[in-house]
Amino acid sequence: MSMAATATSTFDQQGDQSDGARVDAAMRSFVSEFGVTAALHMESCVRCGLCAQACHFYVTTGDAKYTPIHKLEPFRRAYLREASPFAPLVRALALVKKPSIVDLQQWQELLYDSCTMCGRCTLVCPMGIDIAELVKEARHGMFKAGLVPERLALMDRTARQWGSTATPGEDLPDILAEAAREHGVDIPCDLHSADILVTAASAELGEHTKALADAAKILNRIGVKWTMHQGGFDASNIGFNNGDLELQERLTRALVDTALKIGAKTVLLPECGHAYGAARWEAAKWYGRALPVRIIHMTEFLDELITTKRIRLKKIGESATFHDPCQIVRRGGLEAAARRVLAALGFELIELQDHGVTGYCCGGGGGVVSNPRAAPLRHKVFEMKQQQIEATGAKHFVTSCGQCRITFEMGAKYANWDKPTESLLELVADNLAE
Repeated sequence: MSMAATATSTFDQQGDQSDGARVDAAMRSFVSEFGVTAALHMESCVRCGLCAQACHFYVTTGDAKYTPIHKLEPFRRAYLREASPFAPLVRALALVKKPSIVDLQQWQELLYDSCTMCGRCTLVCPMGIDIAELVKEARHGMFKAGLVPERLALMDRTARQWGSTATPGEDLPDILAEAAREHGVDIPCDLHSADILVTAASAELGEHTKALADAAKILNRIGVKWTMHQGGFDASNIGFNNGDLELQERLTRALVDTALKIGAKTVLLPECGHAYGAARWEAAKWYGRALPVRIIHMTEFLDELITTKRIRLKKIGESATFHDPCQIVRRGGLEAAARRVLAALGFELIELQDHGVTGYCCGGGGGVVSNPRAAPLRHKVFEMKQQQIEATGAKHFVTSCGQCRITFEMGAKYANWDKPTESLLELVADNLAE
């Protein structure tokens, strides 16, 4: 059951729960998130407003409702009523109103349409509050309440059925065989043993198969034994974005367990930011111990191959600027790695006004790029990014996240802008030296 956005309602809902059941489901989930860290964060906010100036949606609209900490209001209320030190008194004296179904419906836009969980607000918070992480935890409750944007919910249902939002696993061999023919490269599939399990982002299984082929070209060049596998192949992890913890765990386990099954010591992630967050930083919590495999992003992999001289690159010798994907750089730490790869390509790097860990988001992370309702907000962020890119005067515009690339391509089409967004991986593959 879905309620489409209308002039008076900008929310979607799934399932047939009553309004009261939805609120109760959200509240139970909210309360389950209130461990020591979340409680400290809830108690620490001093309402200084610094997070507002860090948020691309607030900066580009000037609308106070997009202030990051405001996006957590129902979550904060649940904490004060149910888990704070004075919760019994708060309830008894009705000091804080319980979140209502209308609150949750209105906050769906703030939690899903106007937050990419990019972490820039977290970076500037003087109290060290991880606002982006709290938004992710609030999404867990929204998912339980069946209050997720319908396009994201559809992708969730598809991933539950197929293990991917792009294709069922049984179609993977045909997709890879077609990509291999088109691009003239061998792409192994379903090998019984391999050293590296290679994974993909959803778009690479459709419109962007060149990324798959280019990864194959590099892996084949270094002579390593690798494979893709029906058992675990799509690393994008829509559960991570939606707040569907059960699906997030299932998709992550598919990658790690498949690697173990074939004896792979490394899981290679695609150029995808949220794949990195879900698999690299959160996978261990499903196992309760250190992971038995190494999980590495494509940017790290390229950097290591260049540093150890396993591949050599032709020098492009032109100017470039680089968009730092939030989950890979600010929350993932790969700022220097990307720049070493750019240097190896011989680029003269001209940095964006805001770059590295302080760079602004593309505007499409956290599932926002897949949410048509959020398009006007994305377009405003794109205008800001476009201005920063043009101000550099650089000939090339490069990034290392496929979702960022798609977001920029959509923005460019809307703005009739003809500057292409180039993939770091594809530039490396296209410039391998003999």
